[in-house]
Amino acid sequence: MGVPAVETTVIHSAHAQHQSSDCQLFNSHEWEARPPTARGPAGHSGGRIRIIAGHAVRGGLASLLVTDWYKIYSDACAVPPGGDLDELTAELAECLRDPDPEVRDGYPYVVLRTWIERDVIDGDRRVRLGDDMAARFAAGSPIQARTFAPLVLDMIVSRGDLRQEWLDAFVRWYPAESDLRGHDAQLGWLHAVAHGADLLGALGCHREVEPVEMLDLATARLLAPTDYLYAEREDDRLARAIALTLTNPKLTADRSVAWLDDIGADFRAVARGTTPTYVSNALRTLRMLYLLTDLGVPPQPGQPPRQVPHRDAVKRRLVEVLADDAKSVG
Repeated sequence: MGVPAVETTVIHSAHAQHQSSDCQLFNSHEWEARPPTARGPAGHSGGRIRIIAGHAVRGGLASLLVTDWYKIYSDACAVPPGGDLDELTAELAECLRDPDPEVRDGYPYVVLRTWIERDVIDGDRRVRLGDDMAARFAAGSPIQARTFAPLVLDMIVSRGDLRQEWLDAFVRWYPAESDLRGHDAQLGWLHAVAHGADLLGALGCHREVEPVEMLDLATARLLAPTDYLYAEREDDRLARAIALTLTNPKLTADRSVAWLDDIGADFRAVARGTTPTYVSNALRTLRMLYLLTDLGVPPQPGQPPRQVPHRDAVKRRLVEVLADDAKSVG
């Protein structure tokens, strides 16, 4: 009341560029290079957001956050003096299920990721947060809660934490998720396949997870019937996750290619004629996987690529599977 509105240009999108020397604004789509103000699919431009008395305002509606996450971000993601870390973590968790994409995929996302990386959110808090995220895979959770849960679990698993309950919940959810929209005009980025792939890749490299389980999970996702054609680089993200899993030294040459047998059998069973959508998705994923297997896969942007130990065997089997499918085209 009586507080002037200070309009600030805010780089808020999932594709925003680096804004601080140690609190980087790379959000859920950090593997997708886009211009600083881009948000949504190509051609959908971003806008401006005003900060009024510590509250984010977009489109005339206020997201009345208790905490000014933009200020925390601007302070290099430092914990505010006197802040209750348990309460702040709980608020961040709620932000990551908010239907407003400016909240869910904006500054709270960056702060949460940074605090996990720095161990500000430490072991016990990370475990509680992981339990919360795993519970969001349950039927009845909003789509944006389901699809952002794997991003947070990816942050936690990448720090080394893992509970069997998280793994079980993810394995149940990932191939069964039917809402595969990449982007929604109101909800923003959803990206179930891509976000799930990021977690799959982290699990595939985790010392407590059998990599074959993650290869089988990727297969189940690829072969699940769908009418959604991957339009937002989901095939690239899933191929990257599979390639990272294939770098796991626990895999033998035989186990590195056995998962492709089911895909090959499925392709051969497809009736001659037009290509089903799920097959088109799988084909493009496998083609990208061939490139990553051949050249190596960077674990993170800017890092040197990891090599697939059984590269030649994987490439040979990929060629066989792809060639078999080509025979079914009319």
